[in-house]
Amino acid sequence: MKKVYANATEALDGLLHDGMLVAAGGFGLCGIPELLLQAIKEAGTQNLTFASNNAGVDDFGIGILLQTKQVKKMISSYVGENAEFMRQYLSEELELEFNPQGTLAERMRAGGAGIPGFYTKTGVGTVIAEGKEHKDFNGETYILEEGIFADLAIVKAWKADETGNLVFRKTARNFNAPAATCGKICVVEVEEIVPTGSLDPDSIHLPGIYVHRIIQGDHEKRIEQRTTRKREEA
Repeated sequence: MKKVYANATEALDGLLHDGMLVAAGGFGLCGIPELLLQAIKEAGTQNLTFASNNAGVDDFGIGILLQTKQVKKMISSYVGENAEFMRQYLSEELELEFNPQGTLAERMRAGGAGIPGFYTKTGVGTVIAEGKEHKDFNGETYILEEGIFADLAIVKAWKADETGNLVFRKTARNFNAPAATCGKICVVEVEEIVPTGSLDPDSIHLPGIYVHRIIQGDHEKRIEQRTTRKREEA
């Protein structure tokens, strides 16, 4: 089965439809599938729900889809770096389902493992628990969280071989691995595609069985908050 495609537009061909749920990897601007997000913007797909730790910044990451009003709902744990995100939410133009960060990661992982739900103590006694089933185990109260089963997963990896085995680089591994597993279809963008068999099996972070399509491209790798200090005078 062909997995390597020429570009993001080709890799997403036939996969996008209005109203779909997309799981997106990345944390802040680290390890985000920027090329695939740009292709979704250009495709004009509407009423999207994104399960992603955050929505990037105003003009990068998922933020570019907020600008074009292509996103109707975010399932996220952090929204603090995106002014347009906050504006749309406060004006009730955008739905938001807040998740504690670990809960969101586990919801993706659970979906990838075929687990429809799990109990966690995180969020008990807070607004996160409102409307959710509560159950006691050994004298402690837990709430039921549902696994995420996405129509499409878009992720960013460092290297892939032609069969889709992936290697992530440092913190870019974060949400990308669980996001990749919970999509019915997983499309990956990478910095380098290497020949099959050239990756050390013990260094592979995600096996190719989860990956359906791959593209290679150049990435901007922005710094979310650039902090510098004045150079000391000689």
